[in-house]
Formats: sequence, C-alpha cells, structure tokens
Amino acid sequence: MKKMPLLIALLTCSLFDAHAAMDHSGHRGNGNAAMGGASCVRPQLSKMQPAHLSTVAPGSAFSFVVSNLDDPEQVSVQIKKQDVDVVSEFKDPFYVVKGKIPDSLHNTAARVDVKIDSKIPSCRAADGWLLKISEN
Repeated sequence: MKKMPLLIALLTCSLFDAHAAMDHSGHRGNGNAAMGGASCVRPQLSKMQPAHLSTVAPGSAFSFVVSNLDDPEQVSVQIKKQDVDVVSEFKDPFYVVKGKIPDSLHNTAARVDVKIDSKIPSCRAADGWLLKISEN
C-alpha cells in the first residue's frame, strides 16, 4: 500500500518536468514557428557580375541577384571597408542589386562584401566575391 503514494509522487514530478521542458522549447531560437520561435528562408546571392576574379576598371558597375529577400533595405555592400551605394530592382521573385566600384580603388584586389541584415539572427546572410581592380 505504501508503493501507491510513492508512485503518484514520482508521476507528478515527471509531469512537472515535462511541462517545464515544453515551456522553454520555444525560447531556444531553434527556428520552429510552431513552437513559438521564428523561422525564415535565408537569402541567397547568385549571378554576381562581373564574375569572381575578373579584372575591372575603377568605377565599374557590378550587380548580383538576391532571392528570398523581404526588404531590399536589408542589403548593404562594402568594398575594401568602404560603404557602397546600391540600387535594388524587384524582378518577381527576386531583386537585382546594382552598384559601382569606388573610383578611389586602383591596382588592387577587392572583395565585394554583401551583408543582408535581419531581426532574426538565423536569417542573416553574408556572401561576396573577389575582383581585381586595374590601374584605370
């Protein structure tokens, strides 16, 4: 007869532990929207022009395509740690982003460094490609 109260006490404790585990599962940032976390599809860069390792003149235009992008204002571009102004054009279902190599860069190699920000850390993206910049 003394086994029954002990069994009830153990069962009650295990139920409280299971309930506590379920309460915290949505706060781990695991990306599961059904559990209360946020989910996203990470933006993807493609069709970078000029191509990786191409030689370009200072002031040359560049472009790339971003898929799975909610807001073009989230896109920022730097070349040799210099912010570059870009223009985004929506071409359903993606954005074409265009900019220019800074005129101040000569006879060097530089990465077109693209960052896409988001309020959700797991939805942020970064990518880029390397270009050789000629003397003129």
